[in-house]
Amino acid sequence: MSNPVYGKQIKSSSKATPHSASTLLWSLSIGLILFLLWSAFQVALFNGQLLQFEAPIYWAVAITTLLFILWVGIYFKQMKLETQQDWLKVAVILLPLTYVLSLINAASEYLATNMILIQSLYAMIFVMMIYLLQNNKINFIIQSSLIGIAYVIVGFGLLNWLGAFNFAGKLIGWFSAGVINGVYNQAIWNDSNGARLASVFQYPNTYAAFLMAFLFISIFSMIRSKRLYTQLLHGFMLVPIILSLLLTLSRTGLVMLPIVFFILLLLLKPAKQILWFIYSGVSAIGTLLVLNPINTAGLELQKQFTGSLAAKSWLILIVASLVVAFLCLVNQRFVAPKLEGKLQSWSSRKASSLWIPLGSVALTVVVAALLLGTNVRNILPDSISTRLENINFQQHSVLERITFYKDAAKLFTDYPVIGAGGGAWTALYEKYQNNPYVSSQAHNFFMQYLVEVGLIGFLIFMAFIIYVFYQYIRSYVLRNEEERESHFVYFIVSMSILVLSLLDFNMSYVFIGMLVFIGLGGMAAAMEPQPTRHLKMGGVAARGVYSTVAGIAIIVLLIVSVRLLQANHYAIEGNELASSSQDFQQIKAPLDKDLSIRSTHPDSLMLLASLYQQGYTQTNDEQFYTAAVQLLQRGLEAEPFNKGMVRQLIGIYELKGENDQAYTLRKEYASNYIWDMNWYEQLISRSFDLGYQALRQGDTTKKNAYFTSGIAAYQHVVDGVEHLKTLPKGQLQGQPFQITPTMILNAGKMKYMSNDLPGATALLKTGIAEDLTDATNREIARWYLASLEREYKLDEALYNKLIAISSSEADEIKRIAKLNF
Repeated sequence: MSNPVYGKQIKSSSKATPHSASTLLWSLSIGLILFLLWSAFQVALFNGQLLQFEAPIYWAVAITTLLFILWVGIYFKQMKLETQQDWLKVAVILLPLTYVLSLINAASEYLATNMILIQSLYAMIFVMMIYLLQNNKINFIIQSSLIGIAYVIVGFGLLNWLGAFNFAGKLIGWFSAGVINGVYNQAIWNDSNGARLASVFQYPNTYAAFLMAFLFISIFSMIRSKRLYTQLLHGFMLVPIILSLLLTLSRTGLVMLPIVFFILLLLLKPAKQILWFIYSGVSAIGTLLVLNPINTAGLELQKQFTGSLAAKSWLILIVASLVVAFLCLVNQRFVAPKLEGKLQSWSSRKASSLWIPLGSVALTVVVAALLLGTNVRNILPDSISTRLENINFQQHSVLERITFYKDAAKLFTDYPVIGAGGGAWTALYEKYQNNPYVSSQAHNFFMQYLVEVGLIGFLIFMAFIIYVFYQYIRSYVLRNEEERESHFVYFIVSMSILVLSLLDFNMSYVFIGMLVFIGLGGMAAAMEPQPTRHLKMGGVAARGVYSTVAGIAIIVLLIVSVRLLQANHYAIEGNELASSSQDFQQIKAPLDKDLSIRSTHPDSLMLLASLYQQGYTQTNDEQFYTAAVQLLQRGLEAEPFNKGMVRQLIGIYELKGENDQAYTLRKEYASNYIWDMNWYEQLISRSFDLGYQALRQGDTTKKNAYFTSGIAAYQHVVDGVEHLKTLPKGQLQGQPFQITPTMILNAGKMKYMSNDLPGATALLKTGIAEDLTDATNREIARWYLASLEREYKLDEALYNKLIAISSSEADEIKRIAKLNF
């Protein structure tokens, strides 16, 4: 007898799962659910750039590997490679392998290694989900758990918005790395736009992507559910989800929401489409009625918590949610059946599902026009109204994103085939950036993926996800409505997040990536199992191939993740000791242990090098100096774009008096940090100092080389400043980048000492300032007047102003003018 929900596909898989394995199967499912709940609060398992984010990633890989071992134990005897669905379990292995391949060109060995682990985690989750989600009961449990976790995250976010920081922190502080001093870090994100709700993600736009996916899942689940209490629950959560979405102040979320809504409508029958509109409209109206008081109360409660105001706000929210839930329930009980009956004949017509989505486009245009072009937006709080008002293609965040994408394209052209490794954008963006912005993410998942794994890896990834989506939609169209609904939640999750990832870095959060691959696995589980013509292996052969590959991967991943957890423990211990102890050997011991496991870990390597540097400073022992230099040189082989290491090595060289080596390093790395104003200011200063020293020693060749480099560096800054003037009006420059008085002074001196008097005069003139009490400004004026005197010219007003400060300035000007170079 075929399964009434999943059809022939599940019939075969149900028989394939022996009753004796049911306990293990349930253990695996519960383990996955608990793992997801834990993951959601581990600073969202961010991509591991910093020491405190490492442990959650390594724990995640270790736990997933153990769950995968349990999965192999349950399903080993049923492994076959006979259908397209089966071969997806092999194809997904190519995703981490493309990251392994990109290690050849890795801009950061540390970040690239972390990304290999993360991609392996995703692959294991995908494979487990294909098997697990073919089981009717397990599918229901995992879907319900995902929705439950989402509702917990929404509640957690609103607790923080309404001032209950400490209470929220206590709820999860016993297991979450994100709780610092009793409060979850950056659950409320503050920037130039004011307070923005971020919940567990610490970034409002990613939270908005998450909320959008589960808003649509809540509507879908309410319509699909037959039970009264589940309909009430999903209806109740609509207002909190939409409220949270608005409180993120995410323009990306608001812009992409109608696009995702339109895509989802295309896969629904007309009656369901109308119900989606009804429930979206009712919950949106309910949210707007409470938005102003809860927004205002939240802003006040974040400054000063008041129990009465918090209670009043919660009461308003709960009442509004209950009213909306009741209205949705009544509609679902009495209106929905009649609606489906009346539209049944229409639904059978060809292209019947297109008309309402097309109408939604027109409705979106009308609503957008009202909110963006009229006073209707004044019903919204000022913070949200202002964000809506600023939605346009000349708005700075849009222009900045376009710049990121252009810079990513430049990076890709240098690493086109296999990419620059995991974390490539983070390591390299300063080398390719168009202006001095600060962004360790490219704000586009697909562009970031492209620069990490190159064209080969990107094509493999795109082919993989397009194939999964295509086969799922193909199977969806061929099935009856009840069968369609069984895995539609997974489509909503993956599609919503990936669409929003076109404009942001949501997939850099490992928890979000896990949700996407759970979704992809769920869609793959719902595919029709079409036999492959040429690639076919029976149970024994498939088990041999897959167990070999999986076995090697499991052993490697488990060993690596456990060793990295040990290394992370040692690194954290070393950092803690460095802030509390003065004992060199005590601090050094855990750092040595970390570096014995991962020899070029940036944090531990730089900390240990700084200890050696201190030792050299205090004792002048050459062994300390040599050890520090060797450490940093080794580190730069693996992390050639790590600015901190370069600066530290330059500092050690200069401490020792190895100025030529320090200068060579500073000049060599200048092209990696083209908008670092301080870097170029120091390069210009060192060019003058060393050039002047060579001049005094009579080494004209070295003098010319230093001065040429210094003047070229100055010209780089001049050209950069001119380039920044060409930025679109709405685009922010980013970090300061300007010609400083120190740059002008040293560049002017170099031109003067190169006997380029017209050049020196013109350059120094740009630095003349009103305030001559400043020592640098005064020196610029001296050299400028001296250069004029050599050209038989005079700026009498400036001369008199300078002499008025001190009569000795006249002698100093004459002394400079008489210098013979």
